[in-house]
Amino acid sequence: MHAAPQLIDMKLPDGPGGSAGLRAVLAIPAGSGPWPGVVLVHEAFGLTDVMRRQTIRMAEAGYLALMPDLFTEGGTRKCLVATFRALSSGAGRAFVDIESARAFLGQRSDCTGRIGVLGFCMGGGFALATATRGFDAASVNYGQLPKDLDDHLQGACPIVGSFGGTDRSLVGAAATLASSLERLKIEHDVKEYPGAGHAFLNDAESGPRVLRPVLKRILGAGPDPVAAADAWTRIEAFFGEHLGASQ
Repeated sequence: MHAAPQLIDMKLPDGPGGSAGLRAVLAIPAGSGPWPGVVLVHEAFGLTDVMRRQTIRMAEAGYLALMPDLFTEGGTRKCLVATFRALSSGAGRAFVDIESARAFLGQRSDCTGRIGVLGFCMGGGFALATATRGFDAASVNYGQLPKDLDDHLQGACPIVGSFGGTDRSLVGAAATLASSLERLKIEHDVKEYPGAGHAFLNDAESGPRVLRPVLKRILGAGPDPVAAADAWTRIEAFFGEHLGASQ
């Protein structure tokens, strides 16, 4: 049986225009490094226990995994709208925080210097938006696509994308993203899972309990272990190819 990763709650160095006292969770694989790094970007409900387990999962796969808390300065209720506004504009505090996380990993002696970004839901949108900002691979999981997609993806790193076919908020997103990446000749692996909905990679339902029936009805939101297992296999293979061998 493999030893469990070490999970550390920490604060990252402040970046100009970023969150003051930026909180994060770092998962360090068992054994001796160095390891490739992955910045994980959480879903719209924040850095929850479900998201912490996703961070551990990446460390178990052999990556130095770091998830910054984009809602550090006020929690989900105060920060959600501003964070989505940053995503839409392509600039703002959230982007500074993600770059702070990338730089922190890159400066560690136990990191190889090859760093990917992986995001869920809102974080999937940020993973796509930062695929042109110094990362070596990106994993976009049911994230929103920007307008003028081809323009946004010029010069992007290789991208692996996973979407749910019953997610009514992202109808056709997988095909649209794949077509753009094909036109731009960017290496990619994009797949839609017909029976899965939003947040299908999670191992438990997330978000306020009162909202879950609505999210399930509109977005098909919730775990799908079969689709998730296939998606994780693809993500790990893609990252293994572009970031270095995982364990």
